[in-house]
Amino acid sequence: MRHWLLPLLLLATPLHAQEVDLELVLLADASGSIDQAEIDFQRQGYAQAITHPDVLYAIASTLTGSIAVTYVEWAANQAVVADWTVIAGPEDAQAFAESLLAPPRLASGRNAIGAALLEGKRLIEDNQITGLRRVIDFSGDSANNWSGPSIEEARAQVLAAGITINALPILRPGSSTGGSGDLVALYQDRIIGGPGAFLVPADTGAKFTEAVRRKLILEIAGSQPDTKQTTARRAGFTPP
Repeated sequence: MRHWLLPLLLLATPLHAQEVDLELVLLADASGSIDQAEIDFQRQGYAQAITHPDVLYAIASTLTGSIAVTYVEWAANQAVVADWTVIAGPEDAQAFAESLLAPPRLASGRNAIGAALLEGKRLIEDNQITGLRRVIDFSGDSANNWSGPSIEEARAQVLAAGITINALPILRPGSSTGGSGDLVALYQDRIIGGPGAFLVPADTGAKFTEAVRRKLILEIAGSQPDTKQTTARRAGFTPP
């Protein structure tokens, strides 16, 4: 073969996307109701959860032994805090955790949930990773949508793309309510969807990291919680 042909052949050869068990977009609330202390608290909670031995064991137990994850803060705009990282061991998880804590607050303003969901969809579709499963994990402390596409429109587009939406409604201590009613019920009815979709409520106190860790393990394992408080919902029907 002539050597000058090799570059042309390399250019003509399609690049194969890296395969992982799960592509996971973590959409974290950074709207006006979340102050800087809560921004830091959420990031620290996810950093501690992703490096926990139980989460690392769940990752190692997947079919490929790896997942890909990105952390995005949403409000009126959306901002990537930690870019796509393939996690296949403790070093990868630690690097991702450290990348969560360094950037300043990048998102602000009032809720634009529909736009946030569509940004999660775009990030999954535009990366160079192939996940056996694709999940958007949406967290927030209300279900208001002040600008951009409606939640219903965005959710329908995400589900049509074969992406599951799970949720982490953030509750104030002693309450299950958000900005417009019962937050758990609202997230069940309006946010989550797709095969095996579920939500795990979390408060802003000491149990936040525990709830995040539990949710990550379930998502990585492709399982659903088995409690009355945490509601599962599968595509095509609403549980009684």
